Amino acid sequence: MSATDTARSTAPLLSVRELKKHFPIHGGILGRQQAVVQAVDGVSFEVAAGETLGIVGESGCGKSTTAKLLIGLTQMDEGDIVLDGRRLGPDMSLKALRRDIQMVFQDSYASLNPRMTIGDSVAFGARVQGLDDPQGRARRLMARVGLDPDRFAGRYPHELSGGQRQRVNIARALAMSPKVVVLDEAVSALDKSVEAQVLNLLADLREEFGLTYIFISHDLNVVRYISDRILVMYLGEVVEVAPVDDIWNAPAHPYTRSLFSAMPSMDPDNRTTKPPLSGDPPNPIDPPSGCRFHTRCPMASEVCKRKHPVLGRMGQGSPHWVACHLHDPASGHPKAAEGASV
Repeated sequence: MSATDTARSTAPLLSVRELKKHFPIHGGILGRQQAVVQAVDGVSFEVAAGETLGIVGESGCGKSTTAKLLIGLTQMDEGDIVLDGRRLGPDMSLKALRRDIQMVFQDSYASLNPRMTIGDSVAFGARVQGLDDPQGRARRLMARVGLDPDRFAGRYPHELSGGQRQRVNIARALAMSPKVVVLDEAVSALDKSVEAQVLNLLADLREEFGLTYIFISHDLNVVRYISDRILVMYLGEVVEVAPVDDIWNAPAHPYTRSLFSAMPSMDPDNRTTKPPLSGDPPNPIDPPSGCRFHTRCPMASEVCKRKHPVLGRMGQGSPHWVACHLHDPASGHPKAAEGASV
């Protein structure tokens, strides 16, 4: 194996660098731009081949916008998307990107064309991309996700249940033979029994087809079950990313701790007496200076108001990354030395 091949085999499959998306707000008689919503502001992460990266955070933190940027549904303002060594733009067209990165949306009904049969919907993308035998491919994948093509291929979306429609969406994504599948709240609208079936199906498909997942969800238990690593977003930024067991057992960022503390407990004696996090997220039109979480953080100090924290490793060679002055001895935070145990 050459040095180039070795570097390619160890490089991440997907690399996102400084991704930004600001949505302009227009107003007044002339419709001039008055402000911008900083939906995604400098997001960077990497995903290895065969890995599942879970993305969590409050509503409005930029999770879904990040997903849309990855598949080209929304055009990014700045940043780079590099897939398997090819950069979007110079090395890879948007059409090629959409073949290699597919998405399963939250609303299983709205994401299907109500005037197309299920079989045609699954085959449509493969036909557009010029892949061989799109109808045969659609029937094989429908069978693989648990839908008999003889029974379901001629039906329309309104004739299926929510769980069946989401299986159709999964089959439609796989029909493109993608390398990465983005799942944006793909199981949140399903009954718990159906949700478990779909999660197990996704796990089996990942092994069978060698897929890489980016899994977005509000349900932290689901994210823990399916993910290898978890990325935490707050107000358009990445505040923490780590292997699932590390971040679950020892969350480093105060926001991550608050997020996990908000999970309902199955123990009736373990009652939540006060909210783990007070206040609403700041306005993304005018985010706070310094650390964006300092307005709600119980550990905030003056340095948090002035200085923006940089995402860095918890230790040399550590897979645990956090953007918090508590874990930076050089930040000047009075409790930086004890940040890991706060």
